Amino acid sequence: WPDILQLVVLNLVRSVCRTQPENKGKYIKLILALMSSQHTSVSYECANTLIQLSRASSAIRAAAACYCQLLINHSDNNVKLIVLGKLEDMKAQHTDILRDMVMDVLRALSSPNVDIKKKILDIVLDLLSSKNIEEVVLALKKEVVKVDDLSESAGEHRQMLVQAIHKCTVNFPDVAGAVVPLLMGFLTDPNHVSAMDVIYFVREIMETNPKLQQQVLELLIDVLPQVRSSRVCSCGLWILGEYSNTKEEIESALEVMKESVGPLPFFYNDEDDGILKLDMAETVTSVGGGGGSSSGPKILADGSYATVSATTMSAAVSFTSSPNLRALILGCDYFLASVVASTYTKLATKLLSLVGEAAANKEIAEAMLYIASLLRMSESGVVAHSIDPDSRDKVNVCLNILTSPSDASLLAECRTSFAEMIEEKHEEETRESQRKNAAPAVQPDDLIDFYHLKNTKGMSQIEMEDAVATDLSRAMGVSTDASKDGSENKVVQLTGFSDPVYAEALMTVHQYDITLDVYVENRSEDTLQNLSLELATMGDLKLVERPSPVTLAVGDAQVLRANIKVSSTETGVIFGSLVAGEMVIVLNDIHLDIADYLLDTSQLSDALFRTRWAEFEWENKVAVNTTITDPVQYLEKIIDSTSLTILGGDERGMKGLEGSCGYLAANLHCCSVFSEQALVNLSVEKKEDGQLTGYVRIRSKTQGIALSLGDKITLKQKSLAA
Repeated sequence: WPDILQLVVLNLVRSVCRTQPENKGKYIKLILALMSSQHTSVSYECANTLIQLSRASSAIRAAAACYCQLLINHSDNNVKLIVLGKLEDMKAQHTDILRDMVMDVLRALSSPNVDIKKKILDIVLDLLSSKNIEEVVLALKKEVVKVDDLSESAGEHRQMLVQAIHKCTVNFPDVAGAVVPLLMGFLTDPNHVSAMDVIYFVREIMETNPKLQQQVLELLIDVLPQVRSSRVCSCGLWILGEYSNTKEEIESALEVMKESVGPLPFFYNDEDDGILKLDMAETVTSVGGGGGSSSGPKILADGSYATVSATTMSAAVSFTSSPNLRALILGCDYFLASVVASTYTKLATKLLSLVGEAAANKEIAEAMLYIASLLRMSESGVVAHSIDPDSRDKVNVCLNILTSPSDASLLAECRTSFAEMIEEKHEEETRESQRKNAAPAVQPDDLIDFYHLKNTKGMSQIEMEDAVATDLSRAMGVSTDASKDGSENKVVQLTGFSDPVYAEALMTVHQYDITLDVYVENRSEDTLQNLSLELATMGDLKLVERPSPVTLAVGDAQVLRANIKVSSTETGVIFGSLVAGEMVIVLNDIHLDIADYLLDTSQLSDALFRTRWAEFEWENKVAVNTTITDPVQYLEKIIDSTSLTILGGDERGMKGLEGSCGYLAANLHCCSVFSEQALVNLSVEKKEDGQLTGYVRIRSKTQGIALSLGDKITLKQKSLAA
């Protein structure tokens, strides 16, 4: 059979099952047979139908297997995104079944598309269990190694994989030992955001998994001299200062710091011209082909011949390089310089408590020499600018501790604060997970189903499973209405009550499709022949199916249907008219609401938000114009009316806004069904007269969502009242 005929049969089966639900078990076997069709569209529709009609575990498993097969074999990225959306919907009700198919879903990570990878990882991370965690982590490790450094999105791919591994190790700490050595190699990654994710992951492992501390310290000491990112170096130094506890660990950490800082002082007086110059402590390295010896005759002064052998370097290249910390400090990175001073101080005072004053005096003196050299360099005028007040204060505190080591509060407070932060973060993640996975409430007197007491005569195994699953879902109060597919219905009046023809439209929006059911009623005293609905669209809308002309007697009514495809979130308008002979009635415009296309997005990290904010090229700036006088209340109204998500999640994000203040700055984000992302920065200030002033800045990759979201905020804030 051709695919069109198979789809017609499937549609007929679906209609029969809805009208006669008691017989649907007989038709499920037919749907399972059609699922093996060579046409992907038929297989996809069969899987959708199974999920809608049946709750039997074997039927759900067959549908999930079909989705996974489409995900792996189909080449179209749009198809993959749609299938991933279906798997996301299945995850809420059929978690146990999907957990058995996690590895099948992970096979689709071979796709180069970033959005597909992100959706796959989001689904997989919600399906982790003690049974599949080792396989998942092994697959993620292979993917990290396979990332092509030359590709444009290599940094973002690696960053997503590192974050996924991080989440795996937080939930299942036993697997951390298998991934830490691999990830430590990426601290030298040119993509600083990816390297930052790795070092944050390592820092958290050090606190939550004490067994790995010695191994991680050894790896960090080996890799630190090659790190060229200031923020990664700062975090790595903090780890060395906090978790180096034995004499050997402290001496190794001090040695690698001295190697990375280089010889002191940082500048010297040039004897030739008498001016101060920075001492870069550069080392010269030769790279190139191996040396070879060449011999040949040479004529001496007296005319005789002599044989001379000489060693030459073929294609030799020499380059200079400064130690990594020294290069950054001489580039006026005083925050990093203060972190180095703090780490010196922690290690020297720890060594003092372990080996005594006599043995530790040398290290304390070298730490003081570093601080003095840093302060002298900043005041010498040989660098671009002097040290900032915050870094100077921190360096002075370190100097005071070194002169009076008994006052070593620096050693205890940082570690305690970090442990509290990690504990609070884990508690919040636990609460969020419990809220997301909360089971529906079941009353004590609800129906108890006894499987073996049911009348199963003449029923196949799948029919019995479906009957039991349907009864069970009714008993638990779970909705079985297949029509609830996330669509949103709206009624728009198109003509006035005094017009010869009254018309109103029922607009059903479901992702990429809009179905327009236009109700028309003849209120004139004449029969209207060939009454046609002429529609046109503006924006990224395409009219797929035009309604056919109809004839309406006096007082008659009819429903005309039009189908429209949507391809982006750009502001779209549907306009048109009713035409019958010489009578033309212009209809009211139908404006599409961008909120219909915005999804509940997964959380964005602060670092990723800043990276994308710099990358996105389209910006729309909307001035704040509202009667609301409280900045927090204004933010809450904007979030409620636009489906935006505050950075860090609603609970944690709004917690930071507690208390009263005259100004507010908040970062928000959203994503459309077309994978268009928008970042929003809200900055408002309360004036003396109580009015709010400020701007809402929207950035995105595409122009459509930036303009549409700006129009939505402008329209909504006019109607917002305190």
